[in-house]
Amino acid sequence: MKKALLMLLVAATVGAGVTPIQAEAATKKKKAAAAKAPRVSMQITARHKVRTHTARRGASFDDAQHLALQSSAALVLDQATGAVLFEKNPNVVLPIASITKLMTAMVVLDAKPDLNETLAIGDEDVDVLKGTRSRLKVGTHLVREEMLRLALMSSENRAASALSRHYPGGREAFVAAMNQKAQLLGLVDTRFQDPTGLTAANVSSPRDLAKMVDAAHQYPLIREFSTTSEGEFSIAGRPQQFRNTNTLVKSPTWEIGLSKTGYINEAGKCLVMQAWLNNKPTIIVLLDSWGKMTRIGDANRIKRWVESASLARASAG
Repeated sequence: MKKALLMLLVAATVGAGVTPIQAEAATKKKKAAAAKAPRVSMQITARHKVRTHTARRGASFDDAQHLALQSSAALVLDQATGAVLFEKNPNVVLPIASITKLMTAMVVLDAKPDLNETLAIGDEDVDVLKGTRSRLKVGTHLVREEMLRLALMSSENRAASALSRHYPGGREAFVAAMNQKAQLLGLVDTRFQDPTGLTAANVSSPRDLAKMVDAAHQYPLIREFSTTSEGEFSIAGRPQQFRNTNTLVKSPTWEIGLSKTGYINEAGKCLVMQAWLNNKPTIIVLLDSWGKMTRIGDANRIKRWVESASLARASAG
């Protein structure tokens, strides 16, 4: 049967002007390549064509098809080895919303500014694109370190905007520096047009964001500020409490080394984290999730899946 099929393929190819020897060699080559190809599970959603794949490098993760995530694109990476544990649409380019602020923080810190310098929220920092509100009223004065903490912890758009305005050369130079940094990090799918992420023109892919999270994790202040659960700030002479936009940072079951959430309509709910799972540093990227708690649910599903796979490995050993 196989031989007859091979002869039919050869005959069809000969008719196209290819010799029998060339045709047979090409057919064998295609069959060999197909045999080596990784197993891929295809799922179709109403919003995206979804491809899920578990890397064979992480042995005992073969039940990835049962890891049903609500995020349209995702990546789980062993930070120490670079091994991909799970991926779903890893190369799709999507708006990243406030995940942008990780790059904003890196560019701010790369300039080695005076973190104790007082900055002011100005009219230019008010969001006229999405109309989002802020407790940082125009005229609010905070030192640069407080602005950075609020941008990372509470995703304060006006704080991120003010940081970019007080960069040498102003906001235009700041955005140019963001894109230059992206190029230096090898982020081929990543583009920035503003420091807040309010514009859908700020885009990236899960693969790029894993690199960006790894780079941002090298900055002690980004690690500290992005994982602080809450803090009190003096706004217009009154103490105000601000909280982290990621509720997982205060969970006793998670050990999180870096965190950033994001949301605009075009991006859906987004979440990136560096966390320790089974005593291994792991990077998690979740993009375009819909529903108030679905990105948190996805993160918890990933955690349980990784831990279950590790237990299965230990039992088998």
